[in-house]
Amino acid sequence: MTEAAPSPDAHAAHAHGHHAHRDHHGRQGHRPAQPVLTLAGVTLTLGERTILRDANFAVNQGEFIGVLGPNGAGKTTLMRAILGLVPASHGAIRVLGEPVARGNAKIGFMPQPRTALAGRRVRGRDFVAMAADGHRWGLPRADAATRADVARVLDLVGATKLADRPLSELSGGERQRLLLAQCLLGEPKLLLLDEPLISLDPNHQRGVVELVRRVQRELGIAVLFSAHELNPLLNSLDRVLYLGNGVAALGSVDEVITAPVLSRLYGSPIEVMRMKGRIFVMSGDVEVEKHDHEHEHDHAHEHGHAHGHDHNNDNNAHGHTHDA
Repeated sequence: MTEAAPSPDAHAAHAHGHHAHRDHHGRQGHRPAQPVLTLAGVTLTLGERTILRDANFAVNQGEFIGVLGPNGAGKTTLMRAILGLVPASHGAIRVLGEPVARGNAKIGFMPQPRTALAGRRVRGRDFVAMAADGHRWGLPRADAATRADVARVLDLVGATKLADRPLSELSGGERQRLLLAQCLLGEPKLLLLDEPLISLDPNHQRGVVELVRRVQRELGIAVLFSAHELNPLLNSLDRVLYLGNGVAALGSVDEVITAPVLSRLYGSPIEVMRMKGRIFVMSGDVEVEKHDHEHEHDHAHEHGHAHGHDHNNDNNAHGHTHDA
C-alpha cells in the first residue's frame, strides 16, 4: 500500500502490466513506462479545510483505480486538482511527467451526471461532437476529422445505434455511454470519472463499470473511477485509492480495505466484513458507504435532481462475484 513516496509496485504488473512494458512495436522491454499520474508531497486545501495532506502516490498506465472515501473526503477536489482547476497548496501533481495545466488533452473528464441532459432534444452524435472543440453546449464543428473521431468513440462505447436518437429518448445508462464517448475524444491517456454510477440502478451500474473496464483495457489507458460504494467496482479494479481524514491510501483491496486503515481514514472505529464475494464497511451496525450514499441522495433531491430507474437493457452484463 502506498502512503509514502511513489515506487514501482507489484500491482503495476497486474492484469494489464504488459501495456507498461512493451514499446510501440510490441517488443518486450525492460523499462516500465512512465506513470500516468504522480502526486509528490501534495497538500490540497479548501478554505480552512485540509482535504489531502502530503500525499505521495503514482498511477500506472493501464490501471483501473477505484476512488472511494466518505462524503467530503475530497474525491471531486482531487480530480479538479489533476485537471489544474484547484492548485495544490504544497507539492507537485504531474500527468505523464508534465505539471498539471488546464485543458490538458491527455485527460478525459466525466463530471457527475447532469439530469438536465434528460430533457435535451440534441442527437447523440451532435452531443458527443459538442465536446470536440471544447464547448459542450455550442454548435459542433463538423469537419471530417471531428466526424471521424466522433464515429470512433461512438463505436468504442457501443453507442453507434444511439447516434441519431435525441438524449431525451435515452435511458440514464445510454446517456452515460455518450458521456464516456465524449471523454474519449482526442485519445486521452487518463480518464477521470466522477461518480458515474449516481442515479443508476444496480443493473445499469454493473453495465457502466464493465463498459469502462472493457474500453480501458482495449485502449491500455488509466482510469480513476470515483464511487460511493466499493462493491460495484470489485470485479473490475486493479487498485483502490481510499481518501479520508486528509490521508490517501493506494493499494490492493486486501491492503486498503482493512479495519486499521479505514479506521484511520474515517477517524472512528471501522469494521470490514466479507460475505458472499461482497465487502461491507461497518461503523457499529451501520454500513457507512450505504449511509453516505443515502445522505448524498437526500442532498441531491433537495437540489431537484431526479433519481429515476432506467428500464432499457443497454448492457449484457452478467455480474460475477468473487471473494476479495
